Amino acid sequence: MNDFSSSDSPGGTAPVPLSVLDLATVGHGTSASEALRTSVLLAQQAEARGYHRFWVAEHHSLPEVASSSPAVLLSHVAALTRTIRLGSGGVMLPNHAPLVVSEQFGMLDALAPGRIDLGIGRAPGTDHAAAAALRRTHSPQHGVDGFSEQLHELAGFLHGEHPPGHRYADVHAIPGPVQGTLPGGVPSTTHPTMWLLGSSEFSARLAAQLGLPFAFAHHFAPQHTDVALDTYRSSFQPSAALDRPYAMVTVQALAAEDESEAYLQVLTGVISMMRTQRGHKALMPTPEAAKRHTFTPPERAFVRDWLTSVEYGTPDAVRAGLNRLVERTQADELLITTYVHGLQTRLRSFGLIADAYGMSAAQSDHRRLA
Repeated sequence: MNDFSSSDSPGGTAPVPLSVLDLATVGHGTSASEALRTSVLLAQQAEARGYHRFWVAEHHSLPEVASSSPAVLLSHVAALTRTIRLGSGGVMLPNHAPLVVSEQFGMLDALAPGRIDLGIGRAPGTDHAAAAALRRTHSPQHGVDGFSEQLHELAGFLHGEHPPGHRYADVHAIPGPVQGTLPGGVPSTTHPTMWLLGSSEFSARLAAQLGLPFAFAHHFAPQHTDVALDTYRSSFQPSAALDRPYAMVTVQALAAEDESEAYLQVLTGVISMMRTQRGHKALMPTPEAAKRHTFTPPERAFVRDWLTSVEYGTPDAVRAGLNRLVERTQADELLITTYVHGLQTRLRSFGLIADAYGMSAAQSDHRRLA
């Protein structure tokens, strides 16, 4: 069972369904516990306001991001929500054994049937040293060939369909499909919906070949958006999971009462991103610190380039920008992320965006799975 039927429709006046990607950002003066509590509140707000799904990311060794274990966080969120779809944006597959991922998300689906998405990515979600610590090896295991093999292995565990003669044909993910095939077993009517995430043409082509829904990281690779989506749609091969292409585009957006407030909050995330790229460990700066920051010419160029793909400002301005992005990319869904310092700012922004589109829970209830 999946959520790509023709009955799916956007909430309010949104051109497509809107969803949330959260990183549980930790700012200066706040704790990981506060950031994660805000993630739960954001998921509950998203459910109440008609957002379609709530995803969490996987990052490691980044002090400003508390979202390091999607399965653990999603289990907590699932217990405190009722209808919204929940998923990973994504699980970085080279960091994990496919069997472990299948069992984690099989358990999530058993706890919240029909609500679980498994978004899979190829990047490590961290630097080389942390990736080596995660994988217990310094050998690169996230190459193109290795990733494709891992992805097929994961699909085999999720669906209980390893081909005859496969080395893991007699190994089963639990909870999983095999339980329903045994005497006295009750077949499950749901399973996690697998997505492929990417920021390049490679991921787009692989998602198309496998007939999977595709989530493109426009928020940090806007220069590849059009080519990747064209490749995905033109190469798509229907599968048991999906009969037509389904492309979700991730975009960073921040709505506030006035543009200057929105700009300062967005700037906190840009400065944090610059520090991360330099290998500098720090919590996300406050808006006041961002305002005091003296930018070098290269930093000013970075900010200018980064903000070209961020929709920020008043709710009306953000709505117009999101509408333009949908028109340009023909996205089937938008996945909105808000990478900023303020915990309440994250909550307020998604509320303002929902207001701008007239979204409410009543308009989204018909999309939830039974």
